[in-house]
Amino acid sequence: MRADAGTSTGPRTRARRALACGFALLVAGSALTARAEEPPADGGGPVASTAADANNPLAKTQAFNLHDYYIPTMSEAPDQTANTFWLRYAQPFGKWLVRASLPLSRVPAGDGTTKSGLGDFNAFAAYLFDTKPGVSFGVGPQVTVPTATADETGTGKWQGGLAAVYFNATSPSVQWGGLVTWQADFAGDADRSDTNVLAVQPFYFVQLGKGLYARSTAIMAFNLEDGSYNVPAGLGIGKVIPTKSVVFNVFVEPQFTVLSHGARQPELQVFVGFNTQFLKK
Repeated sequence: MRADAGTSTGPRTRARRALACGFALLVAGSALTARAEEPPADGGGPVASTAADANNPLAKTQAFNLHDYYIPTMSEAPDQTANTFWLRYAQPFGKWLVRASLPLSRVPAGDGTTKSGLGDFNAFAAYLFDTKPGVSFGVGPQVTVPTATADETGTGKWQGGLAAVYFNATSPSVQWGGLVTWQADFAGDADRSDTNVLAVQPFYFVQLGKGLYARSTAIMAFNLEDGSYNVPAGLGIGKVIPTKSVVFNVFVEPQFTVLSHGARQPELQVFVGFNTQFLKK
């Protein structure tokens, strides 16, 4: 079926707009590079180390991140879209790193409309083990609090579980690792469905020089309660902009679903982010 030439608000058009916004962030980040510290001529030293550590989820620095997942197409939901905007804060406390996340979501409702509101608050605390230089590893508990302002944007359940994170930055050119989380409900609205979710996020970063890098960080989600799952693959680009007190990191990463089962699973996501790490003085 041919689309109306005068229509420009379809899912593909919105996806292109989201990508354009992401690349605009990169352009803006590149423009700020002139204000950042100049890298050494050999490409090594502190700046290279900062670029490699900018994507480390276990970096021992205070961090505040803004992340957005735009979903222009979903399975068994024609012409439906969704969007989740995340506020994330990380803070080290001695051998522990605490990360707290709060989502604001717009999701499809059962009648073909959408619902918007706060989602469920999540936090985990990872104990950082002593490892060899360039390697970070942490394990700890996580909890999710039912703070959603609409049934569609949350589970209505208190959830608890575990989180494990690994990051390898022994190479200045390629960094890799993963985040695995599991949680299940232990209290909450008895009329809502039980939860039991495993999430696996492998990540890879390839440094391209001058703060530019390629990335892949898609999250595989497995609902162990109802058997649904989503396995995406991502490929994006980012820019690290170090200054004397803050490291900025902007990126855009399209993520395409490879395998999925269940209704309203993302078929395409556009992941856009703006990260800040506050360096110790």
